[in-house]
Amino acid sequence: MKIFITGVAGFLGSHLADLMISNGHQVAGNDNMIGGYSDNIPEGVEFHQIDCRDLDKITEAMRGSDIVYHCAATAYEGLSVFSPLLVTQNIFEASVSTVTAAIKNQVKRFVYCSSMARYGTNQVPFREEYEPKPQDPYGIAKEAGERVIKNLCDTHGIEWNIAVPHNIVGPRQKYDDPFRNVMSIMLNRMLQGKAPVIYGDGEQKRCFSYIDDCLYCLNELAFNENVKGEIINIGPDEEFVTINQLSELCANETGCNLDPIHYEDRPKEVKLATCSADKARRLLNYRTTTNLKTAVKKTADYIRQRGTRKFKYHLPLEIISDKTPKTWKDRLI
Repeated sequence: MKIFITGVAGFLGSHLADLMISNGHQVAGNDNMIGGYSDNIPEGVEFHQIDCRDLDKITEAMRGSDIVYHCAATAYEGLSVFSPLLVTQNIFEASVSTVTAAIKNQVKRFVYCSSMARYGTNQVPFREEYEPKPQDPYGIAKEAGERVIKNLCDTHGIEWNIAVPHNIVGPRQKYDDPFRNVMSIMLNRMLQGKAPVIYGDGEQKRCFSYIDDCLYCLNELAFNENVKGEIINIGPDEEFVTINQLSELCANETGCNLDPIHYEDRPKEVKLATCSADKARRLLNYRTTTNLKTAVKKTADYIRQRGTRKFKYHLPLEIISDKTPKTWKDRLI
């Protein structure tokens, strides 16, 4: 089959492209390069450096595709409170344009990568049947994208599934971005002998998904004929850890035992966020094969091999106020 992957130069999209190629599929994809690295793009991918919001270009690039994975996203949950236009345009508008192009090309199935941010302040572990309660513009835009995709695909006869990955980590993740990817930010700093940065008291709790444990689930969401029209959490519900505990794991891996630098809480940050994996286990045979300690090591090894980097403040702050994190205003990361 011909598989089209948006965000193919990004962390998730590039790994997914590798899997599709190894399974014998033809792979094409696009990226606007806001959040990807050019050397992430696997050999053999038909690459288009275009924005998902350009309907004419994305429609043409997608021509002949059987399956579309929409992985592209400005996945900046915290930043979305201060750069809402940038983030929501590249979430909601990009999703509407991409699914429109898929319908115009009469693809068989559309797989949308949503976000745990859809659940917001629900009781943990988050379950798929919960009513979404997103707390920030990023989560609101992701959940709105889900609604449009379901509506348009049902109307026009396109199969769909929605994956809800959470906190995916591993090699190829952008680690010189000061606005997202807490593990990679910590490791990039600590490998340079700098203390980790933590917002608030560090008692926020999360689970982290190693990339390899997500890919076979995404494969099932595209090709399993018995799984259609589903919303499924992708990621572990084991090792529910605080950010302080994550910092300790990163310190043990890097040998940098400096005390963390604490800054004020970021507005709208959810304190407890993890998803139930029960539905994924039942429908996709989900299982965790890489624990968090190993995920930290593999991510650190990737940064070591590629070389630590200075952080690039590559996105504008649209709202600057007394609520905007000092780390971003004053470029402290």
